[in-house]
Amino acid sequence: MIVLEGVIEAFNEERGDGLFRSDAGELLYFHCVCIADGSRAVPVDARARGLRSVGRLGRDEIIDVRLVA
Repeated sequence: MIVLEGVIEAFNEERGDGLFRSDAGELLYFHCVCIADGSRAVPVDARARGLRSVGRLGRDEIIDVRLVA
């Protein structure tokens, strides 16, 4: 798995999912269960780091999402 840094582009609290934009410009999906601290929500535009992984539908996603200062 590859570590990526970027920002939280969007997050929908009702659905529990969001989009992460890497510093390289890639837009990747993530689900709230993949937020490392267990909070189930992250603020939009926050800097974050995560691991690229192949998701259940065969597409790349971000897991182990962590906010960075």
